[in-house]
Amino acid sequence: MNDQIESLEQCCGSAMSCEECLIIHPSCAWCAQEVGTLMSRCDLRQNLQKRGCEAHHMESPSSSTTVVKSEPLSSKGSGPTQYDVIQIMPQKISLSLRPGDQTSFKVQVRQVEDYPVDLYYLMDLSLSMKDDLDTIRNLGTKLADEMRKLTSNFRLGFGSFVDKNMSPFSYTARKYKLFPSCVPSFGFRHLLSLTDKVDRFNEEVQKQMVSRNRDAPEGGFDAILQAAVCKERIGWRKEAFHLLVFATDDVPHLALDGKLGGLVQPHDGECHMNEKNEYSGSTNMDYPSLALLGEKLAANNIYLIFAVTKRLYNFTALIPGTTVEILDQDSKNIIQLIVNAYNSIRSKVELIVWDQPEDLSLSFTATCQDGQPLPGLRKCADLKIGDTVSFNVSIDARGCPAPGTQQGFTIKPVGFKDHLEVSVDYRCACGCTDQTQANSTHCSSIGQYTCGICRCDPGYLGARCECQEGEAGSMYLSACRQAEGMQICGGRGECSCNQCLCYESEFGKIYGTFCECDDFSCARHKGILCSGHGECHCGECKCHAGYIGDNCNCSTDTSSCVSDDGQICSGRGSCACGRCQCTEPGAFGDTCEKCPTCPDACGTKRECIECRLFSSGRLSDNQTCQRLCKDEIITVETLNDPNAVLCLYKTENECVMKFTYSEHANGMSVLTALKEPECGAAPDAMTVLLAVVGSILLVGIVLLAIWKLVITVHDRREFARFQSARSRARYEMASNPLYKQPISNDYVETDFSMYSKSYNGAAH
Repeated sequence: MNDQIESLEQCCGSAMSCEECLIIHPSCAWCAQEVGTLMSRCDLRQNLQKRGCEAHHMESPSSSTTVVKSEPLSSKGSGPTQYDVIQIMPQKISLSLRPGDQTSFKVQVRQVEDYPVDLYYLMDLSLSMKDDLDTIRNLGTKLADEMRKLTSNFRLGFGSFVDKNMSPFSYTARKYKLFPSCVPSFGFRHLLSLTDKVDRFNEEVQKQMVSRNRDAPEGGFDAILQAAVCKERIGWRKEAFHLLVFATDDVPHLALDGKLGGLVQPHDGECHMNEKNEYSGSTNMDYPSLALLGEKLAANNIYLIFAVTKRLYNFTALIPGTTVEILDQDSKNIIQLIVNAYNSIRSKVELIVWDQPEDLSLSFTATCQDGQPLPGLRKCADLKIGDTVSFNVSIDARGCPAPGTQQGFTIKPVGFKDHLEVSVDYRCACGCTDQTQANSTHCSSIGQYTCGICRCDPGYLGARCECQEGEAGSMYLSACRQAEGMQICGGRGECSCNQCLCYESEFGKIYGTFCECDDFSCARHKGILCSGHGECHCGECKCHAGYIGDNCNCSTDTSSCVSDDGQICSGRGSCACGRCQCTEPGAFGDTCEKCPTCPDACGTKRECIECRLFSSGRLSDNQTCQRLCKDEIITVETLNDPNAVLCLYKTENECVMKFTYSEHANGMSVLTALKEPECGAAPDAMTVLLAVVGSILLVGIVLLAIWKLVITVHDRREFARFQSARSRARYEMASNPLYKQPISNDYVETDFSMYSKSYNGAAH
């Protein structure tokens, strides 16, 4: 801290005038009071007070913000007061800026409900779009029904285009003029101004016929520009949301393509519609550039929706307020596409700056629905209609323009008519200059006395203009040394009349009381002084707003660190100097978005798979799909890449979806998915019944068999035990110990007969 204060004191002390003091640093103050003990009139405010300088003699202005107009935000767009709808607050601000003294103000933006919508449908009528034309013949009624669910005030218009009717873009020879069912090619044709009578849209579409052009690209950019700038012909309302739907099946011609046909005149960005409502400059001027297209769309508050069949519109990122949606080959999904695009556009707010002066630095901090400040961002997404978001805008002046210069700029949300006007004046002049005394006695009558110092006439020097240039002597030399033993004027100047006259240098300016300062001895980055993002003051870089570091090479802007899901560095790292430093093991990429080994990798890519492969199901929100799904997806019958990360999840109908996640050598994420989820067939009821009955019988038989086995084993064991006991008996039946032989034997004869009795063998 002490080193920083000493550096500031040295920096302030190098100022030779009040105006220079104000520019050096916002902490520097100038004392215009006659105080004899002041070594330097430019110093830190507290130091000047200690030396006796009174507050009302100090020149130390600060930046300030004044709100000139601030009307409250509206909540509804349609109704009797629709022309007073306000979607940005405040509406006018005045800034007074001192160089280096940053100030800030808050901007609030709200997408109001039920805001009027103007939709102009611009269709490619080349031959390849014939099936699309058949599909949209009744588009007006269906589209109006869907859009009226979103707004009660909807209007629809229609226009068409093909390409420049000249070689090599179109067929121009006579033999090609009579294609069956085709009309001659044309650049742009306005067919229906914006109207709430949607039946007229259907009628105009019914009348249309396709045309033929020679090459694949179309002349769509000519048509877009005319639809944007010919406001009266198209019928754009000031108090409405402007949508321009551009439907085509191929890429458009870009600027300089016209040279193939000999068109060297650049497009002038003006409206060129003849009495037939056709583009009259088609064969006179080149195609418009992306920059010109973006400028005109923004100036007229138009959102451009590319409804295309190919993913070849990466350049649309260069056009603010542009949305790309994938169109089916026959345009069957056009209504849902437009509704999704509308919801996508209405779910985000992005600020742009117009006419920003070069010497002003602006930085933004967005506070979206979660309430968390996001430094460096000027955009909020995933909003609901009616949500209010705020942006803190910090502004810093890097220098001072010519005295009396009034400057300003405009801040507006993309696609909104509302804007914030900011007027700027600079506090670079000192109030004490109003009391300047010419030929003052304080200056030996040969100089001006202003702000406490003398500005001597040419040829005179000294605090009181008491010396002439060239006078030198030992009595003056001590006043030109910063300390005893040091070189006179630091070796970078000569001493003349108690003052150092600093040498001129081819590298820059040498200045200071003892020539101790310059504007070229500061840190460099890649050979550029202060990285081109700061000013060198007395050996120290004074960074512009939005940059920090010794050499001002570190940007505080975090917009380049925001991943597609809206998180800083995908939640896997931190943003330092405008670049992501990935802290999650295995994470890499510009925003740490690539991480096959991260635990959440499969969950993140699952949304991409569902968007791209099952858009007709649960995840039909194309906004989410476009934001999350930029990877290459390959569908296969079986997965057999052992080096890829295998992911699987259960779908709503209890099927299992499998896919693999890997990173290609070119840095692109590659997702390989099964064409269809693995689903088990529904079981047959009779089969289930027979299986249950059979299972019960089988269980019964098994139990009986087990019971029989147990009984058999038990019986055998008992019989074996009996046999064992019998074999161990100590006697036999013939030698029973209880049996005794008789003493005598008497034999008696007996004879039993039915008719006679016999006793002792005698018969009677």
